[in-house]
Amino acid sequence: MLLDLHTHSIASDDSRATVEQYVRWVGVLRKKGHCIDGFVLTEHRQFNHDVDYSTLSEANEILILKGSELDTDCGHFLVYGVTKEITEQIDFSNVNMHAEDLVEICDHMGAIAIPAHPGRSGIGFAEYLAGGRKGFDTIETVEGLNGSNRPGEGEKAQDLIKSKGYKSIGGSDAHIVSAIGTCMTRFTEDVKDESDLVNKLREGLFRPVRLEESKEQ
Repeated sequence: MLLDLHTHSIASDDSRATVEQYVRWVGVLRKKGHCIDGFVLTEHRQFNHDVDYSTLSEANEILILKGSELDTDCGHFLVYGVTKEITEQIDFSNVNMHAEDLVEICDHMGAIAIPAHPGRSGIGFAEYLAGGRKGFDTIETVEGLNGSNRPGEGEKAQDLIKSKGYKSIGGSDAHIVSAIGTCMTRFTEDVKDESDLVNKLREGLFRPVRLEESKEQ
């Protein structure tokens, strides 16, 4: 199963794509022979429990899940498995939240926090670790493939993965329609919902892939 684990719709302040446009573009890619089973909307600094994409998802046979991308004092983190209890405990709008607290809360409340684009300058996990930041013993996975990385950022992420022995996910970091699916995560088993996504990520049943690797056999 192939999922793009990092996308942004117009709900994020810097994206120009609607969810419906993403769905239509996935349809275009499928007609070209690419296998894309779904995507996760990781809107910046927010999570809307009232938004439901199930009808759109079923009508187009595409899994649409929700997560979030949060700003911390140790870079950006992708959060999957967000519940009302978590949003009551964490201020998602806080651009300088304590990263260790975020990871610990997710660990204990059925979610998972994964460093986004860890090789990115200024907001990447690798930069903070290189600066002497300690902790994060429970982190086992980072975003190794990001479709919006600048030159050198992907290499820096791979260096981190090799040095720490991290697992790696892939996501497009799409902010425009045509970017969706450029990087994805291939799961060895089907993902059913947000909770199941967390379980599969905890189990390590995945690897990152690029769009050109998604051609149906």
